[in-house]
Amino acid sequence: MSALSIQPRQRIILAVGMVPPKACSNLVMGVLRGAMIELVDRALVETGVTPDFRDRPVDRGDWLIVLIHPTDRIPKPSLLTELVPRLRELVAERNVGQYYPLRLRVVIHPGDVTCDELGWFGEDINIATELLTAPALEDRLQRTSDPLVLVVSDQIHRSVIRHGYDGIDERAFIPLPRVEVAGEECKGWVHVPGES
Repeated sequence: MSALSIQPRQRIILAVGMVPPKACSNLVMGVLRGAMIELVDRALVETGVTPDFRDRPVDRGDWLIVLIHPTDRIPKPSLLTELVPRLRELVAERNVGQYYPLRLRVVIHPGDVTCDELGWFGEDINIATELLTAPALEDRLQRTSDPLVLVVSDQIHRSVIRHGYDGIDERAFIPLPRVEVAGEECKGWVHVPGES
């Protein structure tokens, strides 16, 4: 395939990763992974992000990338005010009485992605995954028992958060140290929904 035949497609990138408990078996990891996949899909469907508005998830083992098609039916603020809270509720409900609770880190970032016969790739996917695995996010996760921690990219912060749309509190988002992707610095903003 030549580089000229690869064309970018706009997507909202939702990256969701498990926070694995310390010293657990592959069996436990498999159970948690299955719960993550099921609950992410359920939250998406329940908030209107049905399969016809997204591509097949990219499975990276203990994390997923969901590519949501841009559409007026799914405005970016609704991902923050409906999808993320619903996912948090579902995870909290699932964790009741569980010895190994499921904890998630979630990143939302808009951008261009590309696809070839092997799957999805591109700089914006790299940005989302770097934010998902940023050491500063790991530090923040250690300081909360909440089942979900959210990071938004600077693009989401500029286009949605700072405008104070209904249900979004700009003060709840704290800047993370910058991460580097392809020689460029990228900024993320972290929020723990259960602490606001």
